[in-house]
Amino acid sequence: MSQDIRVTVWNEFRHERNDEEIGKTYPDGIHGAIAEGLNAIDGITARTATLDEPEHGLTEEVLANTDVLTWWGHMAHREVDEAIVDRVQKRVWEGMGLIVLHSGHHSKVFKGLMGSPANLHWREAGERERLWVVNPGHPIAKGLPAYFELEYEEMYGEPFTVPEPLETVFVSWFQGGEVFRSGLTYRRGAGNIFYFRPGHETYPTYHDANVGQVLRNAVNWAYQGDRHAHLMKAPNTPVAEAIEAIEERGAKLSAADHAGEVKS
Repeated sequence: MSQDIRVTVWNEFRHERNDEEIGKTYPDGIHGAIAEGLNAIDGITARTATLDEPEHGLTEEVLANTDVLTWWGHMAHREVDEAIVDRVQKRVWEGMGLIVLHSGHHSKVFKGLMGSPANLHWREAGERERLWVVNPGHPIAKGLPAYFELEYEEMYGEPFTVPEPLETVFVSWFQGGEVFRSGLTYRRGAGNIFYFRPGHETYPTYHDANVGQVLRNAVNWAYQGDRHAHLMKAPNTPVAEAIEAIEERGAKLSAADHAGEVKS
C-alpha cells in the first residue's frame, strides 16, 4: 500500500459534553477514543469530525480525502443537514467505505442507503452482551476469538428492519435472552458498508480491545483505494460506438428526456 488509509471518524459529540459521567468515560469524545485506536497501528491515519463544526466537519475537501468514514450518532439525527447526507451518500456510491456504529442505524445516511427504517427492539439495562463470530473466515473477524463479551451494553433485539446483508459476521446474545445480527456488510454503488452494533455512550465499549480489533479490521475491509466517480455518470453510447454493428431504427427520446431534464 503506497499510503495510509485515510479515515474520518464522525461523531455527534453531544452526550460527552452534556453528561458528566459520559464525559469521564470519553474525555476526548467517542470519536477521540475511536481515532486513537485506529491511529495506534501502522497503515491507518484517522482524523475526526463532529456535528457542530461547519458543514458538520464533512466538507467536500474532507470527504474527497476520506477513504473510509465511520459514523456514530444518537440524539441529533434530525439535525444533520440533508445536503451533507447527500454528499456522504454520493461518496459511498463512488467507493468510499462507510462503517456505521451502534445507534447510527437510525441516521439519515444509513437509512437512506438501506432504503428502510432500520428499526429494532432495545433496552438500556447494562446487561452482558456476547458477540459470536459466525463468519470466522471474514476479514473483519481476523484475530478475534470464537466469541467475546462486553460486560455492560444496551440491548438491541431482532427484528432489525434492514435489507438482507451480503454477509453476517457477528450475532449477539444478551443477558435478557434476545439475539441480534450485530455485524452486517452491504455494498451500495462501489462503496463497502459495515454496520457494527456495540457502542452505547454510557459504557466504555470503545475502550475494549476486541472492539478496537473489529474497527481496525473493518477499516481495512471497507477500503478500496481508487475512486469510482465514473459510476455517478450515465453517458450515452452512440450507435457508431456499439460493440456490434447496429442500424438505428424506431422513435427515440431526446438526450434531455433521458437525463430527466425539464424542457422550458
